[in-house]
Amino acid sequence: MINFKVKTTNNITPRLQKIKKQIANLPKEAYRVFVDNTPVRSGNARRSTKLQGKNIVADYPYAQRLDNGYSQQSPDGMIKPTQEFIQQRLNDIAQGK
Repeated sequence: MINFKVKTTNNITPRLQKIKKQIANLPKEAYRVFVDNTPVRSGNARRSTKLQGKNIVADYPYAQRLDNGYSQQSPDGMIKPTQEFIQQRLNDIAQGK
C-alpha cells in the first residue's frame, strides 16, 4: 500500500481579488485617457467631460465633432485611443501585470 499527502495552497483567491480591484479601477483610468485625448482650446470640453458611475459623458454640443478628428490636437478623437487603452489594459490584467 502507498500513502501520500497532497498539500494545496489557495493562490487563486488573492489573484482574483487583485484582478477584481484592477477591473474596478478601469473606468477611472479610461476617463483619464479620454480627458487627456480631449483637445484644449478654451478648456470647456475637458471641464464638461465627467465620469458618471462607469460611463464617460462628454456633455457638450461639439463632442461628436471633436471625436471625428475635427481638432488637429487629437486627430484620432477621444474614443478610439480610449478603446485601445482599455483593450491593452485588459490584456495586461489578464497577463498579471
